[in-house]
Amino acid sequence: MCRITPSTFLATLLALGLHVASAQAQYVRTCVSANGNDANTCHCSQPCRTFQRAHDQTLPDGELTVLDAGGYGPVTITKSISIVNDGVGEASIQVSGGTVGITVNAPAAGYVNLRGLTIQGVGFGGGTGLRFNTGFSLTITNCVVRNHTGDGIRFTPFASSNLAVSNTLIADNGGNGILVNPAGSGTGPVKVALSRVEMYNNSRDGFAVEGTNNRDATKATVVESVAAGNGRNGFLARTTSGTLNQEYSLMLVRSVAVNNATGIAADAVAVATTSLRVGQSTVTGNTISWSVLGNAILRSYGNNRINGNGDGDPAPPTIAKK
Repeated sequence: MCRITPSTFLATLLALGLHVASAQAQYVRTCVSANGNDANTCHCSQPCRTFQRAHDQTLPDGELTVLDAGGYGPVTITKSISIVNDGVGEASIQVSGGTVGITVNAPAAGYVNLRGLTIQGVGFGGGTGLRFNTGFSLTITNCVVRNHTGDGIRFTPFASSNLAVSNTLIADNGGNGILVNPAGSGTGPVKVALSRVEMYNNSRDGFAVEGTNNRDATKATVVESVAAGNGRNGFLARTTSGTLNQEYSLMLVRSVAVNNATGIAADAVAVATTSLRVGQSTVTGNTISWSVLGNAILRSYGNNRINGNGDGDPAPPTIAKK
């Protein structure tokens, strides 16, 4: 017969207690509140005060919910997670000192979803709104990213990744509104989809697909979106160097480029295949309506409205109707 001494029993209880505490340290769903405290568990009955603390207490594939309006601080994301504000007021991240509001360093198969957030640059150098380094998918919905000294959104994946942005404002940034710039010579395609995105008054490009062609294809589709008042291009597809014949492409549909230095542009080094296709879109009020450099290709479906630009509105080459 096994004899259990009091000391053994106590040790067993302590061990079980520690195990239970460890199991309860993270939750599938956590919450933040302006009245929360980072000393809390982040369970929605005991909300935390910052996104970072709540993120750290959330299990992979879990959800972080905003309970009320407030500023919740920058966050580095290292797992599959959703950060959600469904209309309780502004849930903001204030960025200063050249820092980054949201950094995504998720696993290769990680999914990150952001909804209803404001990433606001404030004094002392607003830095970058959001930077994506690793992960399989980033979805951004109903967000505002503005007033940063760098890019609003900088998507720089090392491998196959996907970016989807909808119903979002990217404005008043010192760099690009949205820059898709795959890093290094990673493998796997990068796919981007924008729908109802507004990119206003950014110092460089409103939306740019840019990088070397020493990696697999990068393809972007933009639908029902606006690039206005940007310092360089409204919409740009460009490759800058490389030796492989991989395609960088941008499809622009039912969108508007207005009051930019150049409305729409494509640029490529000699061996690259960089294409910009445009249909049912308006290009107006720009200093230059459209530009093609190097080995790039720009094609119109013949149903665009190109007028009121400073270069006399030349007609771009058209794609044969089928």
